[in-house]
Amino acid sequence: MTKIKLCGLSRSSDVAAANVFKPDYVGFVFWKKSRRYVGKETAKILRKELSPDIKTVGVFVDADIDFVTELLNEEIIDIAQLHGSENEKYIHQLREQTDKPIIKAFIINSQDDIDIANQSSADHILVDSGMGGGKGFDRELLKGLTRPYFLAGGLLPENVKDAISEVRPFAVDVSSGIETDGHKDASKMGNFVANVRLIDAQIAAQAPEH
Repeated sequence: MTKIKLCGLSRSSDVAAANVFKPDYVGFVFWKKSRRYVGKETAKILRKELSPDIKTVGVFVDADIDFVTELLNEEIIDIAQLHGSENEKYIHQLREQTDKPIIKAFIINSQDDIDIANQSSADHILVDSGMGGGKGFDRELLKGLTRPYFLAGGLLPENVKDAISEVRPFAVDVSSGIETDGHKDASKMGNFVANVRLIDAQIAAQAPEH
């Protein structure tokens, strides 16, 4: 089944909606340049309001390793997502301070980007078309990936079924696609989750029996 990540939650109402729709992951953005930015104290409050069944992902852009470790070790987040220019040295240093999972995001523009993503030592990789701008990219490139991945970039409730049918990602990650006027929209959140689960059920029903 395709995992679901709803990213960029910043308000109690966002978390309340997530608790209803039960994605596998929610994301808190700790990059101050993002309009979805939350600080440590806000994230701590939101985490307490979140269902314990849902994993929290902290999204960072070239953040201080000690800050990332602090949030992981205090269990404000379960997973660190690195969305900047963090290299293998950075990942190695982070692993020396925590045993929590790491997602490394890659902006995919060419086959070279695919090759680098395949070789990453991160626990998971995420492929995107930019920094949360909601734009898609040439999914033909994704055929070169040799490992499971989170698919982000340009996903909407209306197109997520086609995306899953086309490339069968490990997980889908959405942020701007479930917003209205710059804020999370509970209706869109619900439709996105429902459509992922619907296409998964359809794919499973079409699979040959062994």
